[in-house]
Amino acid sequence: MPRRPSSATTANLGFEAQMWAAADALRSNMDVAEYKHVVLGLIFLKYISDAFEEQHARLAADAAVGADPEDPDEYRAVNVFWVPREARWSTLKDSARQPTIGQVVDDAMTAIERDNPSLKGVLPKDYARPALDKRRLGQLIDLVSNIGLGDEASRSKDVLGRVYEYFLAQFASAEGKKGGQFYTPSRVVRVRVKMLAPYGGRVYDPCCGSGGMFVSSEKFIAAHSGRIGDISIYGQESNYTTWRLCKMNLAIRGIDGQIAHGDTFHNDHHPDLKADYVLANPPFNDSDWHGELLRDDKRWVYGAPPAGNANFAWVQHFVHHLAPTGIAGFVLANGSMSTNQSGEGDIRRNMVEADLVDCMVALPGQLFYSTQIPVCLWFLARDKRNGRFRDRRGEVLFIDARKLGTMVDRVHRELTDVDIAEVAGTYHAWRGNAGAREYADVPGFCKRATLDEVRGHGHVLTPGRYVGAAAVEDSGEPFPEKITRLTATLREQQAKAARLDAAIAANLRELGFWGDGP
Repeated sequence: MPRRPSSATTANLGFEAQMWAAADALRSNMDVAEYKHVVLGLIFLKYISDAFEEQHARLAADAAVGADPEDPDEYRAVNVFWVPREARWSTLKDSARQPTIGQVVDDAMTAIERDNPSLKGVLPKDYARPALDKRRLGQLIDLVSNIGLGDEASRSKDVLGRVYEYFLAQFASAEGKKGGQFYTPSRVVRVRVKMLAPYGGRVYDPCCGSGGMFVSSEKFIAAHSGRIGDISIYGQESNYTTWRLCKMNLAIRGIDGQIAHGDTFHNDHHPDLKADYVLANPPFNDSDWHGELLRDDKRWVYGAPPAGNANFAWVQHFVHHLAPTGIAGFVLANGSMSTNQSGEGDIRRNMVEADLVDCMVALPGQLFYSTQIPVCLWFLARDKRNGRFRDRRGEVLFIDARKLGTMVDRVHRELTDVDIAEVAGTYHAWRGNAGAREYADVPGFCKRATLDEVRGHGHVLTPGRYVGAAAVEDSGEPFPEKITRLTATLREQQAKAARLDAAIAANLRELGFWGDGP
C-alpha cells in the first residue's frame, strides 16, 4: 500500500509538554506511581475550582435579581461542581508556602467529596503524609495556578483534557510496564473508535483503566455533530487507584457513566447488560485471573479458557455482553490469532465457525508503553446482517497495518491521523458504510477472505497469511538488461572489497600484527 505523507501525532504539543517538564522537575526522588496521584489530583481540583469561580462571578453579578453565589443548587443546575469555601483554589494558593499545605489540600478534597456525592471515594487525600515534600507541593500548586483549566474559554479548547491525557501518557511512559496497565495510548483507542463509529447506544468496557475508551467515544460523537449523552457508558475496573483515575477523567469532561470497582470475571457489576459496543484493552496473557474457579461459567459458550491465560475468557466475556446487533473491538496479543495451546485454538475455531469474527488488524510494534509484545485488533459482530451495513456473513476482513505508524521517540511509535483514517476507511468500505468508498483488496495490506479460506489456514487469523505481499512496482527495464547491470555492479563491489581487504592487511602487516602464514 503506498504511504501517504505523515500527519499530526500527539507528539505535536505545546504547553502540555512545557507543563509536564516543569511538574516533573518538582518530582525529585518521589516514585512516579506516587507522584501521579499528587499531580493529577491537583489538576482536577484546579479545574473544578476554575469552573466554580466563573459561575460564582456570574451569580454575584446577578445578585440584585435574586441569584445566590453561595447556593450549591445554582451550580448543580448548570453541571458545575459545588466547591465549598475551604476547598477553593484561592485558599490553596494562599497557603502554598505554609508547612500545613498538605493538610489544607486533604481537607479540600474531603470537603469536595462531602458536597458532591458522585466524587465520593474518588479523590486522593494523602497530601499531608510526612514523606511528601511540602515545599515542592507548594511549588507545584504555584505552577498549576498559572494555567486556566476550567473557565469557559479553556473548556472550549479542552485544555484540561489535553493536559490530563498528556500527563497520563507521560506517567505511563515513565512507569513502563507497571504504569502501562492503566493507560492505552490514545491513538490505539482512536483507531478502534473510528472503526466502530459509536454514534449512540450502550458502550461497555469491562477493564476500563483510566477511561480512555469512553473519552474517545464522546469525542467521536462531538466531532460528528452528535451530543454528549447520546451514548450510555458502562465500565468496570479492578484496580482501585486506576478506578479513581477513571472517575476523575470522566468527571472533568462532564461524562456520566456507571463505572464500577471490582473484578470483572468474579464479580460482574453489569451482569444483565447487553451493549451495542464493547471497546476494551484487557491485560495481555493474564495468568493470575483464577480461572480454575470458573470452569463451568455460562460465559464460556465456545469453550472453557485455560486457567493460565485469560485472553479467551475476556473475548467470551465481551461476546456475552453484546446486544443482538452489537459489535466489539478490542486489543489482544498477537498470539491469540494463532495459538493452539490449552484449547485456545478450539475456542478460536468455534468463534470463527459461529461467524462472529468480522475483522482482524495486525498493528505495528512499539505502540504501547507497557509492553513490546506485538498486538492486534479483533472486531466481532453478533449479526453480520444487522441491517446497518451490507450482509457480511461468511466473510472476514484482514488488514495488515504493521508498516504504518511513525516513531515519536527512540522506543515509541504512533499511528498518524492518516494511518487511522486508512485503516478505518478500509473497514467501512468493506462492511458497506453509507458514503464509504468502494472496497478492493490491496496486496500486502487488506484482503476479504471467505470462511473456507480461513478453514484452509486452520482457523489461524493472522492477517499476513491472507493479504499476501505488496505489489512491487515494475521499473520497465527488460530482464536481460537488468541482470547484466546487476552483475556488473556486483563485480565492482567485489573488486572494491578486495582492494579494501588488501589495504587493511597492509596496515596490519606494517604494525606487526599480520603474519605471512596461511
